[in-house]
Amino acid sequence: MQKAIEAGAAEYYMPDVQRIGGVNRLDACAALAHAHHLEMSSHLFPEISAHLLAVTPTCHWLEYMDWVNPILQEAFEVKERQRDHPRPARRWHCLE
Repeated sequence: MQKAIEAGAAEYYMPDVQRIGGVNRLDACAALAHAHHLEMSSHLFPEISAHLLAVTPTCHWLEYMDWVNPILQEAFEVKERQRDHPRPARRWHCLE
């Protein structure tokens, strides 16, 4: 992401928590975005990204897709531009 920032490649960035290398790498990207006064959004995985963006100083928006909901016991929903409830824990049907 540093090279993209140096090249002025975008006005804001959307790292994918899975492809960027997990939570620690996404946190490093958030620090880069903050240092360069750039907005940062998430790319997919709202069930994880919602929590990470909550501590991202230049948070822009949460990209939301409901693809995982069929395998969750309680669907992850966004209502009125906020999550349906603050609980971070999710229970997966496939792990029972």
